[in-house]
Amino acid sequence: MSAPGFTYCPQCAAPLSWVEAEEDGGPKTRLRCTACGFTHWNNPTPVLAAVVECVDRDGLVLLARNAAWQGRMFAHITGFMEAGESPEAGIAREVLEETSLVAESVKLIGVYEFLRMNQVIIAYHVQARGEIRLSPELAEYKLFKPEDIICWPAGTGLAMADWLRGRGITPRFMEFKA
Repeated sequence: MSAPGFTYCPQCAAPLSWVEAEEDGGPKTRLRCTACGFTHWNNPTPVLAAVVECVDRDGLVLLARNAAWQGRMFAHITGFMEAGESPEAGIAREVLEETSLVAESVKLIGVYEFLRMNQVIIAYHVQARGEIRLSPELAEYKLFKPEDIICWPAGTGLAMADWLRGRGITPRFMEFKA
């Protein structure tokens, strides 16, 4: 079992331990503080994602490569909500901050698990326009015809596949060599 980033209690600074305790659903082992009773729940983090359709570029879809990524994988614009904002406002803000594109329309595609990162992806179709200027967080971008996009078989890739299906396009998925 692991819970990245938590070794000590954020309330009293005592070491956390894996302790089984009775919860509503029965006994559950979690990181707990034996000094003050704090429980680290390790709940999934909600992440916002956008299929960015550039309405002023014949409906091409913008995918970007994160500056921290090795290789040349291009993906959705993603980010976290700020306190006090709706998911729709959050993804419009993320698209603006990361690409300088202004969202004209934001529509929910769906909600997807991303267990490997302990996240829940809330994916939107964002119709946007403007001059593309990337934030330092992104290294480069590419514009794709929807029918040329190849989806990856998890998280945001499943959202892209659902968006493509909604447009009458049968999605194609990456194949990973074992």
